Amino acid sequence: MGSDLLVIVPSRGRPDSLERVADAWDATGAFAESAGLIFAVDVDDPRMPGYRAALDRLAAASPGPRTINLMNCGPWQPMVAKLNHAATMFAGQGHFALGFAGDDHLPRTTGWAARYLETLREMGTGIAYGNDLLQGERLCTSWAMTSDIVRALGRMVPAPVDHMYCDNSVMDLGRDAGCLRYLPDVVIEHCHPLAGKAEWDTGYARVNRAEQFQRDEAAYRQWCGSGRDADVATIKSLATES
Repeated sequence: MGSDLLVIVPSRGRPDSLERVADAWDATGAFAESAGLIFAVDVDDPRMPGYRAALDRLAAASPGPRTINLMNCGPWQPMVAKLNHAATMFAGQGHFALGFAGDDHLPRTTGWAARYLETLREMGTGIAYGNDLLQGERLCTSWAMTSDIVRALGRMVPAPVDHMYCDNSVMDLGRDAGCLRYLPDVVIEHCHPLAGKAEWDTGYARVNRAEQFQRDEAAYRQWCGSGRDADVATIKSLATES
């Protein structure tokens, strides 16, 4: 996968999302802008055959060159574990930047991938995110970061959370290190039930439980108190070198 920007999409139980995301990438020209897409799916996902079938259908109906792959993870892992596993695997394989998106994030702005790459190349080391039409500038529900950050930290999400507060910790890291950039005109729509754009399936229900919030908030607060400063210092040193 020789893409300059590789976007990792952790997923489980939603094979239809693969084609929906790929269609949005086609419509916005991302594949033609040296962007690649990889779905990270648990190997024990009972709907794994659906992901493989969707990938086969996309390959058969491809309107042009696409870089789409399926990565087996697990057995079952939380979203952040899948994301960190994939990000560390690919951080040393020639991709200038790595991105995260949920399987419910649909790019709407033509040229968004090129904008991410242009912004990150200008920064040298950094994190960029667009407007998800839900949180906007307040929170990076999806993002792209230079691969040197992942290599330096040994993970993409700095806080040891399972799902919630992952975006908060990424924003904290970029803001504190002085290398966070919001692109308000780059729309990456978050089609989440809270926005009335998706149904509350079992996946959403599982990660939006009060217990999940409490567990991840505790892990996030622990990182803020004991690991955040060291991670920020590591990224500041990269920014100084770049």
